[in-house]
Amino acid sequence: MDLTDRHVVITGAAGLVGSHLAAELCDDNHVVAVDDLSKGSRERVPEGAEFRQRDVTDPDDVADVITEDVDVVFHFAAYTDTNYDDDRRLFEENTEMTYNVLERMDEVGVEKLAFTSSSTVYGEAPMPTPEDYAPLEPISIYGSSKLADEGLLSTYAHSYGMQIWVYRFANIVGPHQRGNVVPDFIEKLLDDPETLTILGDGRQEKSYLHVEDCVDAMCHVVEHADADFNIYNLGTRTTTSVTTIADIVADEMGLDPDYEFTGGDRGWTGDVPKMRLSIEKLSALGWEPPRSSDDCVREATRQLVGELREERAD
Repeated sequence: MDLTDRHVVITGAAGLVGSHLAAELCDDNHVVAVDDLSKGSRERVPEGAEFRQRDVTDPDDVADVITEDVDVVFHFAAYTDTNYDDDRRLFEENTEMTYNVLERMDEVGVEKLAFTSSSTVYGEAPMPTPEDYAPLEPISIYGSSKLADEGLLSTYAHSYGMQIWVYRFANIVGPHQRGNVVPDFIEKLLDDPETLTILGDGRQEKSYLHVEDCVDAMCHVVEHADADFNIYNLGTRTTTSVTTIADIVADEMGLDPDYEFTGGDRGWTGDVPKMRLSIEKLSALGWEPPRSSDDCVREATRQLVGELREERAD
């Protein structure tokens, strides 16, 4: 599918990935950026996009933004915290949002949808993990909700005539991000430059992809993958440990703190301690990550240090 001169709807468009995708697409397309601003920021949405504050758990709000002239929906709206404090709400509302979007698309004849899933659907799987790995055994409610969403999407692709692209993300990092290990470490060191508390034993090791590279990969998949139901891992070929992230953050801030570990092999219940996705399928489609996992973390750190210092100065 060519992403030019299209009517594009992006749900969750004020979040990290959604806002960057809106910025990427709005020059050549009519982009409707949808977000309830419960977590995202209105300031992130580019001026070239048409912003509408709507709640995707409300079918009437979904009907307002998904109309018969829409060419493609990028459905990113979701609770994204793997350790969110209300498991039932996370699961029910994530799947409700996806079902609302799919029902409305079917009602008005919109046939193309791209969806942000997660590496968490695999659970604790052998690495590198390919898209056809089975059985899928998520260990967090967040991962369970994404797997449930994928089931709905598969049904609509195979039985309702839709074309769907599913992205299973590595950890995405970049500017304006909050609630991730990189901004968390920065904020802790702004509070106390001498000591940094690290959840777990610091040996947790995952693949990190910069949001700019993520958006480039997402567009490439939509433009080049042409099956009815397309699942692609998005990530890098390398990983970064939590202790290495701490080292990078400390280095970029010019600090040398002592590390204190809370212990255990993971940061919280449902945390997958080691993750690296196979990206051979993505590579065969013609896309390669331009940066290593460490380089992605360092670039995001540089961007976030400046942001967070400015916030505290205001």
